[in-house]
Amino acid sequence: MSQFDSKNFNGEVFKKYVDTIPNTKRNELIKSRAIRPRPDLVQNMSDQTGGNYITTPLLGLISGSVPTNYDGNTNIDPKNTETYTHSRVVVGRSNGWTERDFSYDITGGVDFMENVARQVSEYWEEIDQDTIVHILNGVFAMSDTAGAAFVAAHTNDVRNKQNSEGVIGNMDGTTLNTTMQRACGDNKSKFSLALMHSVVATNLENLKLLVYLKYNDADGMQRDLAIATLNGRTVLVDDSMPTIEVQATAGVYKLKIAGTWAEDDTLTVGEYTHTVLAAGTAASAIASAVAALFASDDTYTVSASGATVTITEKSGAYGAGAPVVSKTSTAGTATLTVDTAPVAEDSVAYVTYVLGDGAIEYTDCGAKVPYEMDRDPKVHGGEDTLYSRQRKCFAPYGINFTKASMSSLSPTDAELENGANWELVNNGKTSTAKKYISSKAIPIARIISLG
Repeated sequence: MSQFDSKNFNGEVFKKYVDTIPNTKRNELIKSRAIRPRPDLVQNMSDQTGGNYITTPLLGLISGSVPTNYDGNTNIDPKNTETYTHSRVVVGRSNGWTERDFSYDITGGVDFMENVARQVSEYWEEIDQDTIVHILNGVFAMSDTAGAAFVAAHTNDVRNKQNSEGVIGNMDGTTLNTTMQRACGDNKSKFSLALMHSVVATNLENLKLLVYLKYNDADGMQRDLAIATLNGRTVLVDDSMPTIEVQATAGVYKLKIAGTWAEDDTLTVGEYTHTVLAAGTAASAIASAVAALFASDDTYTVSASGATVTITEKSGAYGAGAPVVSKTSTAGTATLTVDTAPVAEDSVAYVTYVLGDGAIEYTDCGAKVPYEMDRDPKVHGGEDTLYSRQRKCFAPYGINFTKASMSSLSPTDAELENGANWELVNNGKTSTAKKYISSKAIPIARIISLG
């Protein structure tokens, strides 16, 4: 198998050869507990039977129902368990690669087949991981009532929040744990894996929160994997994780004035100082006086409503930050909070996906001819082309693929990211009789952060 020679090519042997190629550095997602193999569905999705979309039952639970009082008088009210249906689609992908005879001739017989086989293995693993990310993007684009509620409960957007290090918008040591609890409550222990961009991972690493796993390369040298742990969960670092464009925005701050102020007490906001003229001056009057000091300011637009002063950065001063507040009063209070975090310039936010055990059910459906060769002796002095095909199903647990917007028998990446193609698993009924699976049972969540 030293050449691309279609006369000697055996597709089945080549497939087995590809399957033995290890990939030590990437795509731990495919190998993690977050992916639950479902080989039992292969027959239903085989190419020969034309199955590209199937629906499987998902049995309801008896937990959550309220028991009747057993007092000798109250009748027992038996309940029915709901039967839900879980619909999933097969994603088909193909590609091809060509090598020229001349390349073999001038290199003295380099084994291109082994080189290509190794790359094919890694290529399809990366495509699989990308497919899963496209699916997750689509899940979090759901906009129907139940889907939107799921997205809200399973999303932790920290872009406008100050973390424990005093940095606005970045993850810290508590973000992951909080996200898991918000999504699944007491079921948060099911979460086992987080996928994040290297920018986010680097910030966490600088806080000494990430611990990277090691591996020995072919020369026996110990190196870092792009895999770490955070809060006891595996972290896969990958720059293919989605980003969200963030436009420069003004910082908005709220200064709330209260308490008892004495004559000659001072309140300083940024460059301006207001002196209280009389004891017992109302907090609202002090707020109005502070706002008036900023009438000609180049950095902030300031207004007062009652005892609250709203301070907004002007265009051209985005990212200036909150003005420093100080006072001499011992009884009066002036509390400044961030209403909207400033963004100094156009940037990006990063999406981190968090998955639990069995979050994605996986079926390798197979193709009739996964690998084959074709030879063209007249082009470039002779060349051989390897063609590859695969059909796989990645089904997020508790979430249906609806086919509401799909133009062919295999969804494109854009169709996988279309929220209209996804909905929570339900009992198939309509109106008030329609019941959805509990979102706490779905161990899928996301974090949106600036780093």
